[in-house]
Amino acid sequence: MSRRIRLVRIAAAGIAVAALALTGCASGSAPASSESPAADAGYVTPGKLTIATGETAYEPYVIDDDPESGEGFEAAVAYAVAEELGFAAEDVEWVRTSFESAIAPGPKSFDFNIQQYTITDERKQAVDFSSPYYEASQSVVALKGGAAEGVTDIAGLKGLVLGAMSGSTSATTIEEAIAPTTAPQLYSSNEDAVAALKAGQIDAIVLDTPTAYTAVNFYIDDSFTVGELPAAGVPDQWGLLLAKDSPLTADVTAAVDTLRENGTLDELEQEWLSVLSEGVPQLK
Repeated sequence: MSRRIRLVRIAAAGIAVAALALTGCASGSAPASSESPAADAGYVTPGKLTIATGETAYEPYVIDDDPESGEGFEAAVAYAVAEELGFAAEDVEWVRTSFESAIAPGPKSFDFNIQQYTITDERKQAVDFSSPYYEASQSVVALKGGAAEGVTDIAGLKGLVLGAMSGSTSATTIEEAIAPTTAPQLYSSNEDAVAALKAGQIDAIVLDTPTAYTAVNFYIDDSFTVGELPAAGVPDQWGLLLAKDSPLTADVTAAVDTLRENGTLDELEQEWLSVLSEGVPQLK
């Protein structure tokens, strides 16, 4: 991300905070009380809202791995949800978790976790989700100089060996949007798919577009985004993750619903995630 873009976004973040405050008043919600939410409402720490994110939180979800700043799409969404729940920014506490440990069954060290969790029926057996705060498209990532370089349409992808995480929306999108002539290679995790790409075992991988952006910009050297795919199969919707049967699930969902209905989520998506599609072609 260029210094110019970052400076513009930091300035925009201040505007967004003011806009969120005005939006809260316009929505008809009562002004935040000087009293903290009820101590017996199921929060990890009475009077505080404990939010978790990844052990490393990448841009554009969290800028400079600093969620306390409120900068970045998921950091901003988290503080907007906190405000809807009646918490002041100073009453928000952040903790870090790995992706897998947070989604495993059992007690949680957080009230909710925001870490690009796709809502699936399988995961709902172990944890709760709020209603979705974002819906991601799918994109194709490949190594420079490989078989996918120069591909400009879906027809050009059909003959490639493609990879994705088994059971994911990405895997479904390969079958329904691309219908390759060679069976795709499916892996137990995105990390395994990335390792296969680096080892030359596959020509390209399909990831949700935000993950594709992170991969190309942060952890797959000499890679590029071939393009964004049309919607196909089950939507890749992200939700806030909570402990199974959490007493907070309904309130957190109501907060997300309010932010969707009053346009706040759309505004934050435009502010922080427009970078994901900059220069990325639409594959047809």
